[in-house]
Amino acid sequence: MNDMTPIAKKTTIKDWESDQEVRWCPGCGDYAILKAVQRTLPEIGADPANTVFVSGIGCSSRFPYYVESYGFHTIHGRAPAFATGIKLANPELDIWLVTGDGDGMSIGGNHTMHLLRRNLDCQIMLFNNEIYGLTKGQFSPTSRLGTTSPSTPAGSVDRPASPCAFALGCGARFVARAYDVSKELPSVLKAAHAHKGAAFVEIFQNCIVYNKDVFADFTEKPVADSHQLWLKPGEPMLFAKGAKGIALDSVNLTLKVVEVEGGDWDAAGVLVHDPKNRSVAHMLVELPFGAFPMALGVIYDDPRPSYEQVVTEQDAKVRAGKTADLAKLLAKGQTWTVGGTAADPV
Repeated sequence: MNDMTPIAKKTTIKDWESDQEVRWCPGCGDYAILKAVQRTLPEIGADPANTVFVSGIGCSSRFPYYVESYGFHTIHGRAPAFATGIKLANPELDIWLVTGDGDGMSIGGNHTMHLLRRNLDCQIMLFNNEIYGLTKGQFSPTSRLGTTSPSTPAGSVDRPASPCAFALGCGARFVARAYDVSKELPSVLKAAHAHKGAAFVEIFQNCIVYNKDVFADFTEKPVADSHQLWLKPGEPMLFAKGAKGIALDSVNLTLKVVEVEGGDWDAAGVLVHDPKNRSVAHMLVELPFGAFPMALGVIYDDPRPSYEQVVTEQDAKVRAGKTADLAKLLAKGQTWTVGGTAADPV
């Protein structure tokens, strides 16, 4: 359950490592994400017997094989449907949904949308490498304009989708971003797990073969400080080692970058991050990179009752004071008896 304390179950990272050979390309960012998850699970007191990993199709979707817990490797784009059924059947289970930018945003976009708007209590990890890796490098819904691939040899003309903007538009109550090798990824996963409801985490993941270093312009160490904005609840939106910040342009109602002199961020008008501010969250996920840093961390977190909680409560209310009677149910309303044959109807 998402309200488990750190002492609910004592495990180590070894308890979460399966006996399956990990089969990703050498250097793939999925390895780092797997280890981050396996480090996080003991720290949140998760129980392997109470944990389920559900995936669709794609490189990321091999994840359930590598975690020593229950798991479903389902069909393309349909992991949210399976996760919903599992959670409704047993609301006590802790559900982690693993998908990719193709699996979750293309063929599975419709299913992802409904999982988010319903607010099923689960953690959704969308690995975004901006390419179809498993099927050999075709452009994906998140690929950038001009991406050359076997399916777009002259460069993609499709405008990319933003997974976090999509999630917010679907009514998600928790939206976060991180990247595969970030030391902050476990803390983002912990925050997602602590959220009661659908927690959507976009994880930028380096595809070493088909889209190598596509995120290097903000993940590499020489540029990380000046190109990453790590959001912390109740803390000012500072980056570039505190020399710059994000402020609100009250005239245009947009965000802007401001210089911070002498560490006085308040005088510079730097915003303090409020994860419940949905309007600012929308602006943060759509900041154009380059002119702005990449917004990372917990961007939006404003819980409401989860889907399975409401369904369970509704079911209990309907059942209250009633005794199940199948015969009575079948006889309810208009009934008739069919007899005879086609040749000799009664």
